Amino acid sequence: MSKKNSPWKSVRNVFNQIHLYAGLICGLIVVAVCFSGTIYVYNTEIKETFDSELYFVEVSGEKLSADEIKTTLEQELDKDVIQVFWTSEEDRSVQFTMKGAEEEGRGTTYYVDPYTAEILGDNSVRTSTQEFMSSMFSLHRWLLIDRIEEPIFEGMSNRELGRFINGIATTLFLLGVLTGIVIWFPNKLKSWKQGLKIKWSGNWKRVNHDLHNTLAFYSLALLFIMSATGLFWSFQWYREGWQKTWDTYQTEAEREAEKNKPKPVFTSATAHSLDHILAVSNEVVDYEGNTRITINKEVSKPISVRKYQTGIFAPAGSDNLVLSPEDLSVVEANLFSELPTRQRIGRSVKYLHTGEIFGKATKFIWFLACLVATSLPITGTLIWWNKRTKKSEKRRKSSAKVKERELEMA
Repeated sequence: MSKKNSPWKSVRNVFNQIHLYAGLICGLIVVAVCFSGTIYVYNTEIKETFDSELYFVEVSGEKLSADEIKTTLEQELDKDVIQVFWTSEEDRSVQFTMKGAEEEGRGTTYYVDPYTAEILGDNSVRTSTQEFMSSMFSLHRWLLIDRIEEPIFEGMSNRELGRFINGIATTLFLLGVLTGIVIWFPNKLKSWKQGLKIKWSGNWKRVNHDLHNTLAFYSLALLFIMSATGLFWSFQWYREGWQKTWDTYQTEAEREAEKNKPKPVFTSATAHSLDHILAVSNEVVDYEGNTRITINKEVSKPISVRKYQTGIFAPAGSDNLVLSPEDLSVVEANLFSELPTRQRIGRSVKYLHTGEIFGKATKFIWFLACLVATSLPITGTLIWWNKRTKKSEKRRKSSAKVKERELEMA
């Protein structure tokens, strides 16, 4: 059988067509989604850089205790503390969420200097950086369609519409990733190494072609993870499939049973100090990290504690504790490390999507992969256009030769 008509060439051509049209259809949307995603990977760092006065403090002496700050704030604002975000990092502010007796909603979060108890700001007024990052998130999730007030289609909210369009584009991108690995392999296996490097000495068309093929190859695994996890927020059927695959799915009956499950009732409560709560939490989950304490004023409600590690290689996933308001004994401990591997993967869908699965190290790698994903529709479209132009030129030259022959024979 001739090489021209070999089965591999036919299969490769089919995959090439799928890859091409999937990319052309979703190209613009993928650029928008991946570009905003590239920025949003560093959402926290961007806000901390441009609103640094809220997040960073000057180290001066010893930190005040959490209770000292709590007392100062409650006297100054005449509100009760309902939540505390306490960090172990020396140059960081701490956050106290407070709510007045007649206040509705979730209360107001204050950024506080832990050395002086000075209020640095609060979340009642959004900064321009927060507004910008909110727009990036909206572009990434709903293509900014959720910002349109009037519904575009009757019976479907604009947020649902944006989610659906995003989901279709992400599905096509995932299809492009899967078909791309097939067409990456060259016709001649002996020249496979050419697909691993960029020929910078070539003309711009060759460089563009190599950028598309080579960068996509090196980013393949991450592109697959990002697109496969991204669909989790687009389609209900996909979300349920993910949860069933990783053993985190609950039926409606199971969720209702969980919701109505008898909870421990406490007949009395002690005004425990925040420092005591932090000490108990650090005994159970003994590592440096950030701790969020949620306090309920009702005597029958327990105290919730969530702690997670920080650092360059900090693993994702938080450890959650439920403490008795009577004596701070541990009523329930849900430690991420003790979950089965399947459930840890299933519950890490957000961290797998954003790259925070192993802290700042993997986040940077995801950032680079996101840049590649943003570039692929652009370089791919240029490849298609260059081939299209080349074919048109060949047809033009072929037509010209035919006319010349006809004139010679006339």
